[in-house]
Order: sequence, then C-alpha cells, then structure tokens
Amino acid sequence: MNPYVEILRPGNAIMALIAVVLMAIIGKTYSIGIILGAISVFIATGAGNTINDYCDSEIDKINKPERPIPSGRITLKNALYYSLILFVIATIIGFFISFENGVTVILCSILMILYAYDFKQRCLIGNICVALLTGLTFVYGALITGDVYLGIFLGFFAFLMTLSREIIKDTEDIEGDKKENANTLPIKYGAKNAVIIAVILNILTCLLSPILYIYNVFSIVYLLIVLVADIIFIYSAILALKDQSKENLHKVSKLMKIAMLIAFVSFAIGSII
Repeated sequence: MNPYVEILRPGNAIMALIAVVLMAIIGKTYSIGIILGAISVFIATGAGNTINDYCDSEIDKINKPERPIPSGRITLKNALYYSLILFVIATIIGFFISFENGVTVILCSILMILYAYDFKQRCLIGNICVALLTGLTFVYGALITGDVYLGIFLGFFAFLMTLSREIIKDTEDIEGDKKENANTLPIKYGAKNAVIIAVILNILTCLLSPILYIYNVFSIVYLLIVLVADIIFIYSAILALKDQSKENLHKVSKLMKIAMLIAFVSFAIGSII
C-alpha cells in the first residue's frame, strides 16, 4: 500500500465516514451534502491519524515499527505538511456544506491536534477525546440531515463503545508508552484496573442498547442485530479480563471493532425494516 494512503489508516477513516452514511440512511436523506460530508470526515480523520503518527514517531518505533514514519517510508516533515493540507481541505468542504459543518470540522481538527500533541499522554483525557470525536461524526451527519437530536443520541452510544476500545488499546500499548513516560490509564492504575473500567463501559453499552427499541427509535430488527454486537462485546470483555497480554488485547481490540461495526449496521437496518 502507498505510504501516504496507509498513514491515513483508511480502515479507521472509513469507520468515521460510516457514521455520516448511517445518518443519511436513518434520516432517508440522500444529497450532495451527504457525499461531501462523508468525504470531509474521511479526509479529516486521515489528517488526524497522520498528525498522530507524526507525534508518536518515537513510540511507534517500539509499538508499531511497520508504520510509514518509523519504517522510513515517509519523513516527519512530509507527514506534518500532509496532515495540515488534509485538515484545510476537510475544513473547506465542511464550510461548503454549511457554516455549522465547517465550524464542526474546525473544532474536531483542533481536538485531533491537541490529542496528538498533548491529550493522548494524559490519563483518560486522551481516551475521552477520541471517543468524543467518534460521537461527533454522528452529529456532523445529523447537521446535514436535520436529525440533530438523534445524532447526539447515537453519538452517545458511539462514545461509550469507542471509549472502552481506546482503553483496551492503551493497555495493549503499555510497554511502549511507559518508555515514553506517558500517563495513560493502564500505566497509572495498572492494566487489570484499566481493563475492568473498559469492561464496565462495555456492559453499560449492552444494557443501554435496548433503549433505542423501547423508545421506538428503531424496529425490533435492530434489537436482533445489536444483540450479536452485544454478545461479541461481552465475549471480548471476558477475554480481556482473563489475559492482559499484548497479543490477547490486540485480538480483543479487533473483536470490539467488529462489534462496533455490527452495532452501526443495526442502526441502519433498524431504521429501514
């Protein structure tokens, strides 16, 4: 893969893009604004991933040596300029959609930059920042469709799921983060305690998921599909509690990403059927 594409982490960027598409499906709103919104979210997320890799170049030599910067395929200088250009492009597209969307892109871009330079190394603040950004993608899409309150509601569920996974990812990367004197949750309070907090968030998400059916936001089909996501979340929680090794937590993180994707699909199908 081309390093300038790889550094965007297109898989993560597509996950963010999906939130905008989901709001379009749920709101039955299909327009050029949705297409531009999806593109701007993809670009902004890619810019955030790039600036994050720029700031984490030393840590990634230990945790992720295969990434474009530590592997030498992209220089630090080029990565910085690349991310800034992408942020500008995403912002321009956001303002083309609406003033509100443009302002949202700016706020999210600032959050991503602050996260990369400072928040990531602060206990729990970095995790909350990433989770908030994920939730805001639903709000961003809702600003286009006009379903702002629903966007906030779904964004809250995305926030909980993402926060749990981010804590697991920090626990997975504890070795490299310690060498960089980071102050993440697992470093400050221990891997076991961090995993317990992630598991509590997992269980909370599962317990709250039926609310979207109970209050007639989505149909019973949503409930059946989201049940699959809930089962995967619970299974990943059990795995994480049993073993906090880097290899196992990497597996848990992947399972949680799959569960999140299934949950997002349940939002869309539950609004159609």
